[in-house]
Amino acid sequence: MQKEGDSRSGMDAGPRRRGRPRAFDRDEALAKAVRLFWARGFEATSIADLTSELGIGSPSLYAAFGSKEALYVEALERYVRDNEAYVWKEFRSAPTAREAVRALLSNSAAALTGCVADMPRGCMVTLSQVGSEGHETLGELVRGARAQTLERLLVRLEEGVAAGEIPASADCRALARFVQTAQAGMSILARDGASGAELQTVADISMQGWDAYLVATGEVSG
Repeated sequence: MQKEGDSRSGMDAGPRRRGRPRAFDRDEALAKAVRLFWARGFEATSIADLTSELGIGSPSLYAAFGSKEALYVEALERYVRDNEAYVWKEFRSAPTAREAVRALLSNSAAALTGCVADMPRGCMVTLSQVGSEGHETLGELVRGARAQTLERLLVRLEEGVAAGEIPASADCRALARFVQTAQAGMSILARDGASGAELQTVADISMQGWDAYLVATGEVSG
């Protein structure tokens, strides 16, 4: 029996309201934050910049990401995950150490200048100055990401030595630093407006330097 004052029975009361959904897509917001930090850097990107670009208020930003620093950490991880293959995929699959390095530099020339996708110029990791801006913990994270380039190169070059592609007398660490420096320089020049073709020339000349070094240290393969 329907109680006095009830306008409808329990059978036709309609669906219960669920919790209020997020007013924004967190993944999409993170992707926007990546581009903003990538283009401007950590210190120059304000909370106001982020809320404007992400289309949310500061309370929503803090609720979703915790802090500007925590958002930067997530953005850096997202940057690496989404963009690493552009420069490292062919490096990993190349049959020789020389081809791996050539692929790394050539693909960097294209990726860093936005020739392969709609992205800001330069490398977010290479260009980051967050450590020197007083954020030591974030700086350590960025330095660790930069160190991965050297470690990957060292591993590949040592494999080249084991395969007889690179003479045992070669200084693999110095050679890896040479390649890393060339790539880092490309990132700076890309930010300044250098074209993909210009940076490809840098890659080509760098490989000439590679060949000359191996000849000077007693190259064992043709």
